[in-house]
Amino acid sequence: MNTTEIFLIAMTIIFTVPYLIWRLGRTDYYAPLVVVQIITGILLGPGILGKVFPEYYQFVFNPAVIQSLNGIAWWAVMLFVCIAGVELDLKKAWAHRRESGITAGLALGVPLLFGSMAAAAMLGFDGWIGPKAQTWQFIVGVGMACAVTALPILILLMEKLAILRQPIGQRILRYASLDDIAIWGVLALILMDWERIGRQGTFLAGFALAAWAFHHLMVRLQERDRWYVALIWLAAVAFAADWAGLHFMVGAFLAGATMEADWFDQEKMDQLRHHVLLVIMPVFFLSTGLRTNWNVGGAAVFVAAALLLLASVSGKLIGVRLAGHILNWAPGEAGIIGWLLQTKALIMIIFANILLDKQVITSETFTALLLMAVASTMLTVPVVAPRLARLKSLISRSA
Repeated sequence: MNTTEIFLIAMTIIFTVPYLIWRLGRTDYYAPLVVVQIITGILLGPGILGKVFPEYYQFVFNPAVIQSLNGIAWWAVMLFVCIAGVELDLKKAWAHRRESGITAGLALGVPLLFGSMAAAAMLGFDGWIGPKAQTWQFIVGVGMACAVTALPILILLMEKLAILRQPIGQRILRYASLDDIAIWGVLALILMDWERIGRQGTFLAGFALAAWAFHHLMVRLQERDRWYVALIWLAAVAFAADWAGLHFMVGAFLAGATMEADWFDQEKMDQLRHHVLLVIMPVFFLSTGLRTNWNVGGAAVFVAAALLLLASVSGKLIGVRLAGHILNWAPGEAGIIGWLLQTKALIMIIFANILLDKQVITSETFTALLLMAVASTMLTVPVVAPRLARLKSLISRSA
């Protein structure tokens, strides 16, 4: 078979296997399709399928096919991260700045602290820290991975729970939006290369000027032209960020964050996010699974994942509970908000991919983080749904 035919076999597997598991297994309550796709990517990776059927794995996922899949995955994740940037609503966060600042700060800071402590414990063993990482980069990187909230997946889960457009849903979006900015800011700090600081400074200065010009251009365009120009802007900023050493996904987020949500029809933006998830993000999940590794021992990876999950979930719940105590929330409110904000999945996986690319973490650490992200996301709906049913009055509470 030629490369094209093998590539199409790989694409058939990528779309068929998770769909059948999701539909026939009726997993939607605890594992939405996007989570099943991530798990399937792990199963199809070298650590599982590659060891059980090595000849089959090497035939289907040969270097030429993997390179083709990676190209699709790069563009898919750039679009997804850009949409997350567009959906940030800082105006509402500013209007409720005390409440939003306290909650977002504690919801991010406490799990960051707990995750950093877990990372420090992992440093006592070989095989976790990347070859190009300084100790502080590894600790802060893993700590931030434990603190991440996946804004796009959070939106999907709140739609499922029918609270996205309710006051409590809008409050949670404000908290997650502020945390998103902090996450990408910390990532940029971790990736700062002091040998290339001049190039990175040039990028930031040039980006600020270009963003000003881009803003003035977009407000003068019709909406149909804005969609196309936005894609050009995305590709250009991602390239410039990668050239500067900050990674193209940091550029993708910056490209989206400089766009105003009201430049685009909200329904069309929702559809775009849906179609990106449906059509091309499954390729990213597969390419993510191909990077998993169990070489330090399967048991050790699972122990590390459990430690990171404990740090992540407990840190998020304690942080939000502290915020609720300060802000005098109703009983049960902090629990619902805390569980929703610990949703990880895509953004954490994207974050961890960047750390792996830059060799801040090893593929074993990446695998542990991936398992943590999947587990935390699968816990969300089963825990939150019954609580919402008991505390329906909280749904309409605006602050």
